[in-house]
Amino acid sequence: MSVPEPSRAAILDFIEEERAAGREVGRREIARAFGLDQGGKIWLKRLLREMEQEGEIGGDGKERPVHPRGALPPVLLSEIKRRDREGDLVAQPLEWDAEEAGPPPQILVERAREGRRKQKGAAPAPGVGDQVILKLTRLRGVEGFAYSGRVLKIMGKARAAVLGIFRALPDGSGRLVPIDKKAQGREALIPKGRTGEAQDGDLVSVSLRRESRFGPPEAQVRERLGSIKSERAVSLIAIHAHGIPHEFPPAALQEAADAPIASLKGREDWRALPLVTIDPADAKDHDDAVHAAPDEDPGNAGGFVVTVAIADVASYVRPGSTLDREALERGNSVYFPDRVVPMLPERISNDLCSLRENEDRPAIAVRIVLKVDGSKKSHSFHRVLMRSAAKLSYQQAQAAIDGKPDEKTAPIRESVLMPLWAAYGIAARARDQRQPLELDLPERKLILKPDGSVDRVIVPERLAAHRLIEEFMILANVAAAETLEKAGSLLVYRCHDEPSLEKMRALGEVLASIGIKLPKDGALRPVLFNRILAMIKGSENETLINEVVLRTQAQAEYVAENYGHFGLNLRRYAHFTSPIRRYADLIVHRALITALKLGDDGLPRSTTLAELREVATRISAAERRAMAAERETTDRLIAHFLAGQIGASFDGRIGGVNRAGLFVKLDDTGADGFIPASTLGGDYYRYDEAAHALIGERTGESWRLGDKVHVKLVEAAPVAGALRFELLSAGRLVTTGHAGKRRGGAPYGMSRPAAFKKGKARAGKSGSGKRR
Repeated sequence: MSVPEPSRAAILDFIEEERAAGREVGRREIARAFGLDQGGKIWLKRLLREMEQEGEIGGDGKERPVHPRGALPPVLLSEIKRRDREGDLVAQPLEWDAEEAGPPPQILVERAREGRRKQKGAAPAPGVGDQVILKLTRLRGVEGFAYSGRVLKIMGKARAAVLGIFRALPDGSGRLVPIDKKAQGREALIPKGRTGEAQDGDLVSVSLRRESRFGPPEAQVRERLGSIKSERAVSLIAIHAHGIPHEFPPAALQEAADAPIASLKGREDWRALPLVTIDPADAKDHDDAVHAAPDEDPGNAGGFVVTVAIADVASYVRPGSTLDREALERGNSVYFPDRVVPMLPERISNDLCSLRENEDRPAIAVRIVLKVDGSKKSHSFHRVLMRSAAKLSYQQAQAAIDGKPDEKTAPIRESVLMPLWAAYGIAARARDQRQPLELDLPERKLILKPDGSVDRVIVPERLAAHRLIEEFMILANVAAAETLEKAGSLLVYRCHDEPSLEKMRALGEVLASIGIKLPKDGALRPVLFNRILAMIKGSENETLINEVVLRTQAQAEYVAENYGHFGLNLRRYAHFTSPIRRYADLIVHRALITALKLGDDGLPRSTTLAELREVATRISAAERRAMAAERETTDRLIAHFLAGQIGASFDGRIGGVNRAGLFVKLDDTGADGFIPASTLGGDYYRYDEAAHALIGERTGESWRLGDKVHVKLVEAAPVAGALRFELLSAGRLVTTGHAGKRRGGAPYGMSRPAAFKKGKARAGKSGSGKRR
């Protein structure tokens, strides 16, 4: 008698229950759970393929574990948005793309037990506006709520304060210039006596005391946060706006100062191995060193032994210590153009754990044996004492390989550097065979003057030395994940989901607009995107498609339950190579120490999956916080740089389109600015979501994502990092369903007639009316 086939809902429930318990789910597990026979297994394979294609699940259940599409993780960073009619708090995911996924799921926040609330010293109750970590439970049949959530930790209380720059007025009062781009033009008045002794140009935190329908609100200074009269202090804005911890408590500094220098006890002596560090020329800490040599095993002819040694931070930062708590709170180091906010005090990051040239340093090293085809034959981890043979910059190492060694690289070129490049050569073969995602988007770097202002913006040359270090670090990260999985250890993975069905549909629409058909059959793999990028290489659409492919990708995150890394095309991946600046790597180091019995300072055996879920959620949020702060600081510095060039014209490309207007990225500086739709011209401009374009109803004139444009800078707000442009070049002409005729346009770079520019334009909704 055959077993009834389970429903889709039953399969989804089983997947969620297993993932909540920390177990991966594939076809075999589903078939076993529902008692399916051979015929049922064939049916299940077909059903899972349909569910994946329809966007219900991710993964195919064979090579990639299955996970529900759109399902929230068991532990989630959320924001409490409101109270319902019964007075219960209602939260939503902090990170949610409503354009792609629709309205965010509503989470009913569980009430704390009465006895717990009355305990002396209990944590404050959460409130509306707070950011919290919730332990989620799926709700069935509860109207309006998809999940309930128990508060594990309050990450940040709702901010009643507003940040801005204090500008003193002659009568002793002042005004607040807001730092938020969205609040530009909405200043607040600070009456005399409520300025808190703030000086002109100070970054201040204020509380709004009175709102008015007809005038600016009144405010009172709560705290002076520092002066931003020099560009060197611009990063202060982002530090305070995002609540980034930037001062270590005395206990943490004392703990770092008292840390003893690591000895050879319990370690292998690798000081004779000529490991070298290869880093940016201005790097202050060096947390990884590399070495390679031909494999002497006759059975592995043509193979190499690659060694990657990573600073042993775990020997100085013990679980539960003040340093450990502070590192977890920060999550990662934050890198601004003018400063670094480190995860660990300089005594640890720049001294004891920096792999300095010719100085003994503790490290955790992985020795990786590569076959001649670049595939990995074996690997092993070791706790060692090492001594860096040379500190090199990327440019210095590359120059030596290119036949231009200097005094430092000449003696080690043949013995150390050439074997490294030879090992990279075979590792690259395996990488090419794996076919990770290959996006071609230049990264710009700000070069500052001594006073902290921007001197120029450059695009650093991409060298083989960069790719060598990246590939060896990836090899080490994979080895760490594989070792811990084999040992049955808990760990924090670095995962990257495949693109959602909605984003793939949007990509398909953009590709169709330039005559490229997106294949609909077959499993989704990075090679699909690489083929598309190869097709448009060197064409006028190259920048457009690279940008759209980037936007199609999901955001990488840290998780305690693995679902793979789509972009790198890797089944298992964990960050291991930068414990000085990433807490995730420190967790992996500790897990290796415990699993391989390398010491008593590893991951406590009492650590639970729930605890690592919370850690992963916190450090993922800290990473997003750092990225936003770094991006905003760069925007502010470039706005300072361009503020003296009002009226100047620039070449650029459209980097974003919405109903409100066009976002333009300048070619030379990478600066981002906005062109309101109301300034475009004498037409009604409709937003075509599928084409990523604004299109004039009457004229058919259009501007699309990726188009080249010539613009004039008309306004710069350095404090907010905001730029406003005026469009000087004409758009391309298209025939739309509403355009009755075509109009000749001015050549690229030429102003349109003034009469046309004076006309008013409005941005309308696309004809489809859909929100993606």
